[in-house]
Amino acid sequence: MAKEIRMNAFALHSPVHHSPGLWRHPRDRSLTYNTLDYWVNLAKVLERGFIDALFMADSIGVNDVFGGNLDTALRYGAQVPKQDPMLSISAMAYATKHLGFGVTSNANHEPPYVFARRMSTLDHLTNGRIGWNIVTGHSTSGVRALGHSKVTAHDERYDIADEYMDVVYKLWESSWEDGAVLRDVATGEFADPRLIHKIVHEGKYFKLEGVHLTEPSRQRTPVLFQAGSSTRGKAFAGRHAECIYLSGPSIKTIAPVVADTRSQAVLAGRHADDIKFFSMATIIVGRTEKEAQEKFRDYQNYINPQAALAMFSGWTGIDFSKYDPDEPIRYLKLDAGISSALENFTIGDPNRVWTVGELARHNAIGGRGPLFIGSVEQVADAIEHWVDATDVDGLNLSYAVTPEAYEDFADLVAPELQRRGRYKTAYQEGTLREKLGGASPLLPARHPAAGFRQGRNPEVVAAAA
Repeated sequence: MAKEIRMNAFALHSPVHHSPGLWRHPRDRSLTYNTLDYWVNLAKVLERGFIDALFMADSIGVNDVFGGNLDTALRYGAQVPKQDPMLSISAMAYATKHLGFGVTSNANHEPPYVFARRMSTLDHLTNGRIGWNIVTGHSTSGVRALGHSKVTAHDERYDIADEYMDVVYKLWESSWEDGAVLRDVATGEFADPRLIHKIVHEGKYFKLEGVHLTEPSRQRTPVLFQAGSSTRGKAFAGRHAECIYLSGPSIKTIAPVVADTRSQAVLAGRHADDIKFFSMATIIVGRTEKEAQEKFRDYQNYINPQAALAMFSGWTGIDFSKYDPDEPIRYLKLDAGISSALENFTIGDPNRVWTVGELARHNAIGGRGPLFIGSVEQVADAIEHWVDATDVDGLNLSYAVTPEAYEDFADLVAPELQRRGRYKTAYQEGTLREKLGGASPLLPARHPAAGFRQGRNPEVVAAAA
């Protein structure tokens, strides 16, 4: 039986995410990115389309590699300015009932003690609908903004993140035991101090001492998203991730990463299907193929390939302003960039040679994933084929024009996938983890976080297995 297709929406608190120039389109609302109305209205559209979660990208870095400066990114709004995505989540959660939120935070940047409290707070305020996209950073501009001189070597960034995970697992899972919170009006006791434990951690990268500042939330540990597809990144994801975001232009670049990461999960003592994979894609759909193609041609009038190259330069650390548009893109080993971004347009598919100009035009609408253009039936066919051929669980939907792309999915594509029996017709009740197929609000007992639980009720742990 074909598996149910899942969907996330993909966004950034910026006038540009992955479609530079399209903010000028008369139907686009990206310029209102700095208002709550925009985000609340978007959340309502996504819930109408039974989207699992709004996956919110973020980083401290800026795209200042192209031309050796930030001018192009600033001139065209290419992911700068950029706001903190966490601050809009409460409003979106209040306006919806089921939509989940996957928010990005860097395990190499923010102290784990402070971050753990913020995520627990969001899990409380969203009633268990929060997820965390774990990133390790790649941007030289980001680390300099934080007072460091250079980006930590690629594999060591994951070593730091592994210890970071141990620290936040201790805070979320073992500081407050089940039953610690009393809320006893008769006795006046809020909590039992005997069941609340100070976390003491002294490791290679982190040191802390203190109790977790919030009582346990519904999920305790948020749903864990991750995007690493390097060798070290896949090992990290295999151990920790529940959902993985992938981006690549072809089935040949995505399918091997899915298979390898599932194997890494098994090596870590987990099940291969413990991880849900979401592949970046953009849809341009019409009621007829002609209508969709006309929409695509209209969008092309607004694209900005130069800004797209500025963004790709920022992701990879390679200054593409120095290359001729007809020059083929070649693979280079990166330490301060996103390795997979370059691999997917070079060695990821050796049968496809991309020129700099082709990459710029491709990435100018929707970013690094495939573009599905056509009638409702054609787009639904393309989505089904992509999911089945890559073994991903669903898509991370990017957009050309917002919120139009998500309205088109909700009103046109979702009903067709539902008719085919490939898409949900109602949300699962419960937390984000349960909505994504988990048996409990808590991480299963085979996940590494479970090893940090102390004094837990055996029935609770059994239910989480």
